[in-house]
Amino acid sequence: MRATSRRFAAGLALAGAFLTGVDAIQTVSRNGRYLYTADGNRFYIKGVAYQEQGAVVADASNPFLEPSTFIDPLADGTACTRDLPYLQQLGVNAIRAYSVNSSLNHDSCMQTFSNAGIYTIIDLSLPGNGSIDRNSPSWTTNLLDVYIETISAFSKYNNVLAYNVGNEVVIAPNGTAAATFVKAAARDVKSYLNSIKSSALVGYASIDGDSTWLAPLANYLSCDPSGSNSGAAAIDLFGLNNYEWCGNSTYQASYANTEAEFAAYNVAAYFSEFGCITSPPRLWTEVGALLSSEMSPVWSGGVAFSYFPATSVQGQFGMVTISTDGKTVTTSSDFSNLQTQYTAASPPNSPVQSAAGAASYPSCPQQSSNMLASSTLPPTPNLAACQCLENNLSCQFTPTTSNYSAIVGSLLDYGCSLIGQSGGSCSAISANGTSGQYGAVSECDPTVMLSYVMSEYYIANGANVQSCSFGGNGTVNSKAPSSASGANSAASSCLASATSTSVPTLPAGASSALGSSTTTSSSGGPLMGMGVLVAAGIASGLWTLV
Repeated sequence: MRATSRRFAAGLALAGAFLTGVDAIQTVSRNGRYLYTADGNRFYIKGVAYQEQGAVVADASNPFLEPSTFIDPLADGTACTRDLPYLQQLGVNAIRAYSVNSSLNHDSCMQTFSNAGIYTIIDLSLPGNGSIDRNSPSWTTNLLDVYIETISAFSKYNNVLAYNVGNEVVIAPNGTAAATFVKAAARDVKSYLNSIKSSALVGYASIDGDSTWLAPLANYLSCDPSGSNSGAAAIDLFGLNNYEWCGNSTYQASYANTEAEFAAYNVAAYFSEFGCITSPPRLWTEVGALLSSEMSPVWSGGVAFSYFPATSVQGQFGMVTISTDGKTVTTSSDFSNLQTQYTAASPPNSPVQSAAGAASYPSCPQQSSNMLASSTLPPTPNLAACQCLENNLSCQFTPTTSNYSAIVGSLLDYGCSLIGQSGGSCSAISANGTSGQYGAVSECDPTVMLSYVMSEYYIANGANVQSCSFGGNGTVNSKAPSSASGANSAASSCLASATSTSVPTLPAGASSALGSSTTTSSSGGPLMGMGVLVAAGIASGLWTLV
């Protein structure tokens, strides 16, 4: 819904209210493995997933029915005001939003929820190209920029509980190498949050799985690769998307094994999704177990899925339906049953904050067939180095279409096959989370990687203009060194500082969180995340729903 100028002015006034601390909600922090409010009380998440489902294409390459588009749930103040009474009836103190648009104005929704004592858990990934691709993972400048821009847009709000750096990126033991890139994202996001003095937590939401790889994954994400008990590269909050409790089950039948697996976990944990639909009606009796003294030693609550209708391979989720004019909310038995359970829940206020213990970060688990991730993480993506490289490349990607994301993967495949046929390799753009080896260009935007591949082929073919064409998508850079030695020297100079960790900064031209928010969504711009050397893949994005 497009905002009027009057509504936009109101948004600016609300932004001012945030900056002056009006209607402040208590800060939630982590002590050891538990969460506490500023007054020292134990904090439990009594949440609900709050995002309308975007467009879903049922396809063999999309087994989880992950949406290809999204509707920002925190950008429509009228809708948030409409839903607030129902969220209050449910008794929730937190909502989880899976994708947000950093270019939109979120003042109205965030103020509405803050005034009501409702925190937000915000996933930083976007569907499609805006996530760490589970099939061909990487951690690149464009993804880092998307994450940082979202944090910057929300950093002025006092009710952001946590930012998730990924949702179900790892779904099986043979894909655990992708955790290397999730951990690098957590490290860099945490560094940025520290630089802007934000108290928001850094989290990850995991698919449920066999204990042989789920526990090692959780331990890897909360470990210290340096072995010095540092939390710089560790998550603060582990989320488990768990649907084991179906119907009127019991703790022993559904949760006892999971509780045992995480008994010694070192950071805060919660159920980032719960609410099985295979044994209707949903009674939500798992709430009584999750928010009880039986599970409170490990878990800090959970997020019920889902407020809005959501289609899955298992069936239909959702607690309410919204009228076609967007004005009327109709609740279901799912809603009233959850309301009953959340209202009755009374988790213990223990341990007291002083007894929670200091944060501890063990060394990372050894690599195995069930945990392939290396403790050597990729560097912090360096935008300046990648821009320098691009400016000095002999052949540059100049797409013939504005929708170039659809062709970058196939052109990379094609270019690397040509280089391979001539005895070369594309190792410079590859990233291997198992070996811990990351090519010098693997942290750059896929378009820069493509320009690099084009340039390698162009120089290998004696700087023949036709070898730079790539179907009209490449152009010779007249300002770049024409010789192989000159090109290599320029590339080495640009990338000399791109092999270490650093504190990320807001990209030039991005809107500052303290400035005015825009009211329309962005279009065009740099390519967001894309798996390298894969023409098409499923990026880990929004929904669990298996």
